[in-house]
Amino acid sequence: MLKVMVVDDQALVRRGFAMVLGHEPDIDVVAEAGNGLEAIAAAGTFSPDVILMDIRMPEMDGLEATAKILAEEDCTARVIILTTFDPDEYVYRALRAGASGFVLKDIPPEQLVEAVRTVADGGAMLSPAITQRLIQQFSEPSSVNTTLATRLERLTAREQDVLTALADGKNNAEIANQLHIGAATVKSHVSSLLSKLGLRDRAQAVVFAYECGLVKIGDRHVGY
Repeated sequence: MLKVMVVDDQALVRRGFAMVLGHEPDIDVVAEAGNGLEAIAAAGTFSPDVILMDIRMPEMDGLEATAKILAEEDCTARVIILTTFDPDEYVYRALRAGASGFVLKDIPPEQLVEAVRTVADGGAMLSPAITQRLIQQFSEPSSVNTTLATRLERLTAREQDVLTALADGKNNAEIANQLHIGAATVKSHVSSLLSKLGLRDRAQAVVFAYECGLVKIGDRHVGY
């Protein structure tokens, strides 16, 4: 059973998401919160697997709350950012803080459920096309990429191939087919590259791939 927490300062929005998810047999909405401070407290109490996190809230915004929750040493939660539009600088900053992706608040119910399950399973909710726009608009000057490029050198050539495919929006099966290797091998490469780069999950890996220059804005990517 997936444990989910919904965080939004608008009660109607919060309850709507909770009701949609609560109807699923494999999802249990264990907590709701109306601001970042409440979210931090509830995360410590209920240990959710996935947190749907609004960004702009009173008392403490979702960006700070996300960073604080994910910074806890024993935290295993994954965060999906809720936003009303894209791209958004706060979304970009949240991804860098460790969020596993974002969805728009008008997302269809069935896609919301799919997003929660995908992220809980270790995936990322990132459209390559939208990621490109986020990087293009909100990334720091390219001078910082030198340091990131040095980190990239820790990876083997095959791990760099896998990272490039991740940035292209491919899942493990698609990467395996593209690189002519087994899905288990892909999973091993993903775990290895995340460890070597000090990244939390695939979402951070995608952002890293762009920021370090491995993948360029305008490359062959298409949306999911």
